[in-house]
Amino acid sequence: MWSLRSVAGCRRLGAVGSVGVALGGWAAGSMPARDPWGLWFARAQDTARPGVLLALAGLTLLVVAWWRYGRLVAAGAAVGGRVTAVTLGWWAAPLLLAPPLYSADVYSYIAQGAMVVEGHDVYRLGPSVLAPDGIGGAAAASVGGHWTDTPAPYGPVFLLLAELVAVVTAGSIVPAVLGMRLAALAALALLFWGLLRLAPRGSTSGALWLGVLNPLLLVHVVGGLHNDGLMAGLVLAGTALAVRRGRWVAGTVLVALAMMIKTPAGLALLFIGVVVGRETAGPLIRRVAKGVLGPGAVAAGVAAAATLGAGTGFGWLRTQSVAGTIHTALSLTSDLGAALGESMYYLSGAEPDPVKRAVQAMGLTLALALVAYLASCVARGRVDPLHALGLAFLALVALSPMVQPWYLLWAVPPLAATAWNGRTGRAVTVLSAGLVYVTAPDGRTPAYGFALAAVACAIGAHLLLRRSDFAGGVWLPSPRRAEEREPSRA
Repeated sequence: MWSLRSVAGCRRLGAVGSVGVALGGWAAGSMPARDPWGLWFARAQDTARPGVLLALAGLTLLVVAWWRYGRLVAAGAAVGGRVTAVTLGWWAAPLLLAPPLYSADVYSYIAQGAMVVEGHDVYRLGPSVLAPDGIGGAAAASVGGHWTDTPAPYGPVFLLLAELVAVVTAGSIVPAVLGMRLAALAALALLFWGLLRLAPRGSTSGALWLGVLNPLLLVHVVGGLHNDGLMAGLVLAGTALAVRRGRWVAGTVLVALAMMIKTPAGLALLFIGVVVGRETAGPLIRRVAKGVLGPGAVAAGVAAAATLGAGTGFGWLRTQSVAGTIHTALSLTSDLGAALGESMYYLSGAEPDPVKRAVQAMGLTLALALVAYLASCVARGRVDPLHALGLAFLALVALSPMVQPWYLLWAVPPLAATAWNGRTGRAVTVLSAGLVYVTAPDGRTPAYGFALAAVACAIGAHLLLRRSDFAGGVWLPSPRRAEEREPSRA
């Protein structure tokens, strides 16, 4: 058994866990409907079940290794950027050649790219329009459930990327998935670069630990290939340029490109605008005008150019509510609205859907109010703009009508850069350790996943509340504040 008292021991244990996740995925991952290469195919139940158990065991080893790694960093272990990069390589490498893990969304990405190649309107039609023997036929056959007839909720920049992958791989499912995985690696690189430049001196190691070694990121971006990772990487890089280096035009361009992947990235424009206005000399009306119109005009120009260049049309403006029509158990407002709606139905016979929609609308209104308050705090210099952005993403995710486990990754990078060992950072740490269990390797969300997530969150909260951690059979005291113990960046 490797000692969890050293960074090297944690790295090795995490690598073993990552191998377990990958091997379990080969038996129980999100397999395509057909693979002419014969590499990825659905296994029988007697093979899939052990695969699920192996993936769960590997995931648990990875989470334990990551948790102890972070406690060592907080205790002052000499972990610089190079050491973190090596650890990231060890933990991510086993997932690179695995089939899609914990989600089948990548098949939708590839199918939508093929739709662009064939000239279909991706913002009006779903992958079901693709011919079975065409460039996107294998991907379309692998798309799950109602998504086969659902228009794309993504921006034209991401569809251009998916189109490129479909063209280069001719839609062959294994190369296409691996091509999308290259985009996931680009996301990791952007996050690593952004955190190196955004984290205060002495906090780089902790920021990288929470922001790029996070199991939730590895599982759902490298393993599951969700485009949220690329969105988060561009947002972080853009914000780094805008609020730390004063290059707000270049930063806004990157954030606008992130918006053309997934529109929630646009939240960063608000805080960039506040910083631009705050740093502009002159009367209040001039500062407000520059803060609003400057980043807004740049982002609008990038969005228009990207849309016209992609040739997909402006249909993305009307498909942003597509995902919100789906009820996910992690959405507090949807759960509360559904419960209240059903109660009203039994008590008075009233239709439950209007009640649910009203509660969802109130949740979004509250989220917008919190975002506005955070922006006002930044304008008065009371809150760091990057930290406020992370909190705003947290509020938006928590009160959204649809929440997936990987949505937490919108908030993780900015909070890792500003508060990785503070109260908010620790809460995000606990949530990250729990949410990795919600989905099964094949992308389903079984009841046992929520139970395991609750147990993981309870254990994490218990360890932090006791201000101690467990390793090697002994209880170790909680470390002093990271800024007092952590070495300079490497």
